[in-house]
Order: sequence, then C-alpha cells, then structure tokens
Amino acid sequence: MDISRFTDYKEKVVGSCSQVIVGKEPVIALVLTCFLCSGHVLLEDVPGTGKTMLLRAFAKTIGGDFKRIQFTPDLLPSDLTGIHFYNQKTGEFEFRKGPLFSNIVLADEINRATPRTQSSLLEAMEERQITVDGVTIRLQEPFMVMATQNPLESYGTFPLPEAQTDRFFMRLSLGYMTREQEMSVLSRRSTLDIVESLSQAVTPEETQYVRREYVNIQVSPPVLGYLMDLVEATRREGSLAAGVSTRGALALYKAAQVTAAFAGRAYVIPEDVKYVAPFVLCHRLSSGGSASHEGARKVLRQILEDVQVPLEDV
Repeated sequence: MDISRFTDYKEKVVGSCSQVIVGKEPVIALVLTCFLCSGHVLLEDVPGTGKTMLLRAFAKTIGGDFKRIQFTPDLLPSDLTGIHFYNQKTGEFEFRKGPLFSNIVLADEINRATPRTQSSLLEAMEERQITVDGVTIRLQEPFMVMATQNPLESYGTFPLPEAQTDRFFMRLSLGYMTREQEMSVLSRRSTLDIVESLSQAVTPEETQYVRREYVNIQVSPPVLGYLMDLVEATRREGSLAAGVSTRGALALYKAAQVTAAFAGRAYVIPEDVKYVAPFVLCHRLSSGGSASHEGARKVLRQILEDVQVPLEDV
C-alpha cells in the first residue's frame, strides 16, 4: 500500500473544491472521508452558506454524476427511485430511472418531505439498491447522498427519525466564512462560473484505489480499546436514552483509518479517533427528549475529556 497516494488524492480533491468553497478545507476533507468510506453526509446549516455548490464542486472534481433533489411535502418515493411507464411505440413497460441513479445525490431540505418519502432513501443509502414494483436494481458505484436541513426553521417540516439519522456517516456544518474570506468571495467572479470551469482532478483508478485500500490502515489494540471505551461511555451516560450503535462504532473506526491515511500514516493514533468522534457520533446520541444537537456535543465533549487516552507506543 502506497500511503502517499492518499495524501496526493486529498490534496487534489480539497484543492479543487477550495476554489469554490473558500476557507472550508477541513469540512471538505471530512466530506471526502465519508465518500471514501461509502458513507453519507447530513449537512445542517443555514441557507446560503454554499452547501449545494460544495457538492457540485465535489462531483465535478471526482468526475461523478450529480443530481439535486428539492424535497417538498408533495414529493413521492417514485420521484426518487423512478417509475415503470407504458411505451405506446413498443407496447411494453419501460423503467425510467429516478435521480437516485447517480454517483452524488443532494437531498436538499430533506426534512421537508413526508416520512414516507424520507424512508424511500433508506434502502438506497444502506443497501445500495432500490426496489420498484418488486424488481430490485443495483445502484452504480461510487454512490453518496448528502442531505441538507435548515436548523433554524421547523414550520412545515418532518424531523428525521433516529433510525434514519443513524444511516448518515457524519453530521457536518459549513458555518460562515471569516470577514476576509467573504470579502474575497464578494469581489470574485460568479461561484457558478467557477464550478462550471472545474475539471476532473482525480481518475477513476485513483478513486477505486483509495476506497479499496484504506481498510489496510492498522489500528493497534490500545487504540481500538480507546475507541470502544468512547462508544461504551455513551451507552452508560445517564443523560442519554441510548448510546452509539454498532453501526456508529464501525463508522468511527473507518473514519479514523481514513484520517490517518490523509495524514500520511499507515496506522491510527488516538488523536485520529478523537478528531472525528464529534462528527461521527453526535447525531447518533439519543436523548429521549427535545435536547438539541449542541447538547449532544456537550455530552460527547465531556466523554472525550473523561476517557483516558492510551499512552502506549502505537
């Protein structure tokens, strides 16, 4: 395994996307981490911070197909998966593919659709397949869903159930740029023009390599024990109705491996686990009440402080 291929891949993708989304390199790297791990992203932020442009730039950079779906209360599951329609010329039913048949899918304002439509994403996200009229069709790889929702407005929305939020690999937020960064964006040419001018920065072979080889990053027993200590601490926390699931623990393991590879190491250190833990675990913590996402972050922050970090040579 050539670890330099991971660092080169990260630099190419992050550098290309940074031309569009200024000053958000860490978030772009986390989206890339989800992509390598075959995970999905829940991006929660106020409107106008560049969520759509981020994914458009990301899709062009990796050379993948991109589809955007605006979720509304009248959106039907068939609007996502596709339908069988009768072709009068041939006299037969044909399948018309929906927007889920793409490499990168943006589910914009996912919490505005009904639970029925939201649940139609579950099979595609977890099983990489959809079922229409009893026929199961595999989705093409790579495949990643990035769903967005506005944390400030709740009128006319349908909050995501915990069973669905657990399907997302990470929960991220772009946030506002600094004053200097925003001034540079205001005075430059149109962001859409920059996106359209982007070219593919990595080859399909490079993408296949990093998505296949990151699993060979070594995780020593002390670091694995530290990871499990964090997961078990969330399950023992009295203020939480439920801790992190096994799916969440596996996501944390994979994210730490990719983080180590991006740092140019063939092994994971505790700092890798600690860095990605808030992004991977916070949305998987169930309070059983109306506690906010920030409340979950505080609980996890305290757990990260309390759990002892292994000092052995890893």
